[in-house]
Amino acid sequence: MKILFQGDSITDCGRNRDDYHDLGAGYPKYAAELIAKAYPETEFEFINLGISGDQTKNLVDRLQSDFIDIQPDFVSIHIGINDTWHRAAERNWLGNDVFEAQYRKVLSEIKDKTNAKLLIIEQFLLPVDDKAYFREDLNGKIDITRKLAREYADFYIPLDGLMAQACVGNDASHWSEDGVHPNENGAKFIAGIYADAFGKMI
Repeated sequence: MKILFQGDSITDCGRNRDDYHDLGAGYPKYAAELIAKAYPETEFEFINLGISGDQTKNLVDRLQSDFIDIQPDFVSIHIGINDTWHRAAERNWLGNDVFEAQYRKVLSEIKDKTNAKLLIIEQFLLPVDDKAYFREDLNGKIDITRKLAREYADFYIPLDGLMAQACVGNDASHWSEDGVHPNENGAKFIAGIYADAFGKMI
């Protein structure tokens, strides 16, 4: 079974770009370990093609080479925070219609040109003061992600809400130093949710 992890730096997490079987140090590494342990009778090929800094427009550019040509059996996508963050300094927000069109293009092509089960993971932001204003833009784009998941996903992880829940009783810094990039605690937390979702989909 070929499992493809896709996204931005949260997925990339320092992987060796010359070897797409190198899963990096983030949630793909820990999710793969949990899945392989839970299904020892299954032969898995885990592939990480997340790229730090990517936005939805970059996934559109990579559709053929990094999705369709791979022909995964299972693909997860965690994208969207950079569509907000890269424009936050000037508050020059990307139009929600553009965000939706770009993300929809990715999802529709996966559905049309592969037989993969599709897991969409919601973009998230932990409660940190210096990025609180991102919510001006982020909340609307999370709503779009949820809308697209209802149309295209085989399973959806509402990670923004789950991470908010996880910050009750734990400071945000327990999960991430900057509110966006998970530390080891955060990566393992996401991986556990991912592995549970995988189990419900196969």
